[in-house]
Amino acid sequence: MSSETPAAEPLSNALVRKLKGQAQRLEASVRLGRGGVSPAFLAGLDRELAQHELVKIRLFDLKDKRHEIGEQVARESNSHLVTVIGHVVVLYRPKPAAADASDSAH
Repeated sequence: MSSETPAAEPLSNALVRKLKGQAQRLEASVRLGRGGVSPAFLAGLDRELAQHELVKIRLFDLKDKRHEIGEQVARESNSHLVTVIGHVVVLYRPKPAAADASDSAH
């Protein structure tokens, strides 16, 4: 487990509102159950965040700790915790800006 915190700046209120709106239309693509936050779970979450940027996680068996789990998963996946609603955690991790920098150089 990593003790690093994301170096990225906090999300603006306007961006959080926009992401919450987008998240309403998404289905939970990741599920977290009894196994907890395992390396296999984090690897799958990393793939989802790399592909989609905005990901919903449905919590099973860990509902009483949903806020703590949301913060832990965000920290360990180097993403932003957008919101926790009911038994769903919404995370956001923007794609690296390296591709944008190479496009603007041409």
